[in-house]
Amino acid sequence: MIDYSKLQKSLKHLETQYANYTHIPYRPELSDLDKEGIAESTIQRFETCYDTLWKTLKRYLVETLGIPEVPNSPKPILRLGFENQLFASPIEQWMKYANARIDTSHDYDGDKAVQCLALMNDFIDDAIGLYQTMTGHTWE
Repeated sequence: MIDYSKLQKSLKHLETQYANYTHIPYRPELSDLDKEGIAESTIQRFETCYDTLWKTLKRYLVETLGIPEVPNSPKPILRLGFENQLFASPIEQWMKYANARIDTSHDYDGDKAVQCLALMNDFIDDAIGLYQTMTGHTWE
């Protein structure tokens, strides 16, 4: 049996920190350093959630769908997830998430960070959808 608790926890943390990030404009007391820290933390939460998601998806493909040979790399696993109709969004959207994860590996500043943060709302929605598909549970 697959333990989804780590995925659930990382997704909830991302959801919470992204909400914190989206409320920055309404918090004039924050310094620029605080704002930067919240943005960086949101990206780090995304990275953790993304990594947990693709590894959980790999287990789901093997243990639940019985796919015998699953690669150990995110993009091929995402393609298999798409081929098995586990995603509501097109594969191109999931490849954007994968590229954002690669792009932010060591760079939380500048255009790459802005582009990653711009994907967060969609990523969270898609990750919740995948979680619900894999677990059969409604997101709370």
